Amino acid sequence: MNPSTKISSKKVKRPSLLWSLTEATRAIFELGSFFPFKLINNIPKDGDGHPVLILPGFLASDSSTVHLRKFISDLGYSVYGWGEGRNLANQEYINLLNDKVDAIVEKHDKPISIIGWSLGGIYARQLAKSLPDSVRQVITLGSPFKGVKQANNAKWMYDLLTRGSGRAKINEELIQDIPFPAPLPTTAIYSKEDGIVPWELCMEERETAIHQNIQVRGSHFGLGFNPAVLVIIADRLKYSEENWRKFESSTLFEKLLVSMPVNFSLK
Repeated sequence: MNPSTKISSKKVKRPSLLWSLTEATRAIFELGSFFPFKLINNIPKDGDGHPVLILPGFLASDSSTVHLRKFISDLGYSVYGWGEGRNLANQEYINLLNDKVDAIVEKHDKPISIIGWSLGGIYARQLAKSLPDSVRQVITLGSPFKGVKQANNAKWMYDLLTRGSGRAKINEELIQDIPFPAPLPTTAIYSKEDGIVPWELCMEERETAIHQNIQVRGSHFGLGFNPAVLVIIADRLKYSEENWRKFESSTLFEKLLVSMPVNFSLK
């Protein structure tokens, strides 16, 4: 964490009632679009085989990421689910995941990319901070890391981490550290149509040479199989810290799917 960096305390509104009420319907539509996308996309399947760990959101399990894991595996990467059943936001996960990352990296002798969906993205960022030499990059999907204490739809994240007591059951210093970026390439994917968490909380405070925010269209529950998200992930996994560069829509297909990256900075 850079002590000179300040994270804005500006409060944001809850997601609109419209987006919240239509979350499930929109996610089903996005799941339906996933299958024709698999048939018509021309994404090269030339991955370098490096390991990719995928972490699910709260109350979700590896079954929620099965389509995402299969898609990434087909691209040519060694994919791992988190293997801990349902994500119940237990504090023990942090140590378990640290051990898991160490074991995977030792097996492949290569740094690992970590993709985290919602709460899983918060874990991914913290893993990258504690194991920077073992993590190649982080990609978060609708993860409200910038406002876990705010009284809005992201407050459930803090309540989970504190078990509703208002006092951290895990290290309070870790809670305070969550909004700060990891010291390695990070892509924060968010949607302004997110009906679960405010999109403003799912973005890095400031973009840098190695931190990028990318907007897509879609629901929170559909991020793991949203075609725009898959296009971004496929592109990001090609890069390491040594050659990492920001995502840019290069083909008409990508431009139709992905919104232009937004540099969102609170001064």
